[in-house]
Parts: sequence; C-alpha cells; structure tokens
Amino acid sequence: MGARENDNRSEGLRFNGKEIQLAVKMLDKLEATIDIIYYLMENENQQAFVLMLLTAKDVDLSTLLEREKRETDILFEIDQEEPLYVMLCQDTKVDGGYRFAERLIGKIQSDEGSDVYCTELEVRATHYTPKQVILKLLETFAKSKLSNKSNEIVFRSLQ
Repeated sequence: MGARENDNRSEGLRFNGKEIQLAVKMLDKLEATIDIIYYLMENENQQAFVLMLLTAKDVDLSTLLEREKRETDILFEIDQEEPLYVMLCQDTKVDGGYRFAERLIGKIQSDEGSDVYCTELEVRATHYTPKQVILKLLETFAKSKLSNKSNEIVFRSLQ
C-alpha cells in the first residue's frame, strides 16, 4: 500500500502556479507551528514528528479528520476547494504515522470517499528550516499526484 521515496533524488520538480499558491498557504499556516515543535524537540526531549498532507473527494474530510485526530495532533485546513489538509502528529515516528494514515484512508473509503492522496513526511531533526520541511512535503505530494498514487501512502523521512 505504500511507496517509499528515496530522499537523495536529484531530479528537480518545478511547481506550477497552483502549487506555488498552495506552498504560500502552507508556509503561512505551518511555519510558526513547526518552529514551536522544533523548540520542543530541542528543549523538551520531544521525538520526531510526522506531517501528513491529505486530500480526498466525495467525503467530508474536515469532519472525518477532526473526529480521528488525537489531542496532540494539530489539523490545518490548507485549501477548502481542493480539499487539502495537513495534520501535524507530534511525538510520532514513521510507523505510527503510517498506521494512522492507513486507518484514515480506510475510513475515507468506507465513507465512499475517492481520489485519496496521502503524503507523510517524518522529521527527526531540526536542521531543516520549517520552509524546507513544508516545501519537501508539498514536492512529495505533487510527485505522488503526478505518478497517480491514489489510495497509497507515500512517505519520506528527513533525518
């Protein structure tokens, strides 16, 4: 069900206009929160976190995600039209994030949702800027849509 992306690929990806607009919205909504999570990682012994970027059609994604998230997860609505959401899962590593994504995709499908795209990015260290993390998440998502990886979980790790 998942496709592992290799992190040292050299081929570049150009963002189209719509993706750049999404990048601006994501930077707007996520940058300060990632800064805070970095602070917790550096000072409060918090472990890795996972960012999940998710879209689906024919389902009330907002309500579903709100219902499924844990108290420590932070949900961001990036684009209502798309609909596109980011979930930041604190203190989560790839395996936990992956199982959570599998459960979400299952619920979306049982609610008759379609065209599900899910990208996860595990961040284990604070040496990437929040901007780099957000753009890497969007780049991975754009590539998964380009490759038609619907109903799959595409994840990467930043170490």
